[in-house]
Amino acid sequence: MAMRPNHLRTLINEGKPSFATRVHMTWPTVTEFIGRSGQFDYVEFLAEYAPYTLHDLDNLGRAIELSPNFCGMIKVEQSAQWNLAVRAMMSGFQNVLFTDVRNAEDARQCVRHIRAEGPGNDNTHGLCNGRISLEAPPEFVEYYNDAVIAIMIEKRQGFENLDEILKVPGIDMVQFGPGDYGLSVGKPNASYGGGLHPEVKEAREICIKKTLAAGLRARAEIQKIEEVDYYMDLGVKDFNISSDLVLLKAFYTQTGRALRERVAALSK
Repeated sequence: MAMRPNHLRTLINEGKPSFATRVHMTWPTVTEFIGRSGQFDYVEFLAEYAPYTLHDLDNLGRAIELSPNFCGMIKVEQSAQWNLAVRAMMSGFQNVLFTDVRNAEDARQCVRHIRAEGPGNDNTHGLCNGRISLEAPPEFVEYYNDAVIAIMIEKRQGFENLDEILKVPGIDMVQFGPGDYGLSVGKPNASYGGGLHPEVKEAREICIKKTLAAGLRARAEIQKIEEVDYYMDLGVKDFNISSDLVLLKAFYTQTGRALRERVAALSK
């Protein structure tokens, strides 16, 4: 098959903003609908949390390719990152978000797993023969090297070692994780969607500012459009909004409650 351009890489190279949303569901139709909306540049599959099979990754990759100017990212858990990063790229996920990065060596390993093996490097990614079967080995090199490598800074050690992590060649994007970070410093959130401890908020802002100062992209995960203003004032131009489960939970809770209350009120 012909190599598909990596839309997220193109946006980064051109200094343009990017917009994404997240999914836990492996039903390809959900991913297809996101692409068909024409409003998102990529979809992020949350493999760190969701149940899935390798066949699911292939089918999600196919769904992603149905829409132009659209690509995929996969969030991988640290314990399986080498195997899963390779498998996901074979399936058509062009970008990878690595979790639980605690130091520069962790970050370096993330890069090694994605970039093409060759002279002068100790990268580990060789030819793959999954559904992404490209025409020639040089295309594989381009495919791997175009991948956007994103990392989570979500642990106390990762934040403490941030300056060194940001110096690792090959890292493209950083996402601060307030939930895990709050736990790691003993200041857990009042709720997942908000109520961050002031120290966690401060760490998030420091992380964003340092990332941008290092010439990398700082991504913001948001739940409401109103949050955009704060992040844009900091210089952020990459946004990932909500997820399928967050949206469904809100609908089931709020709309279900409203239905009960309306029926109860009219029954008096």
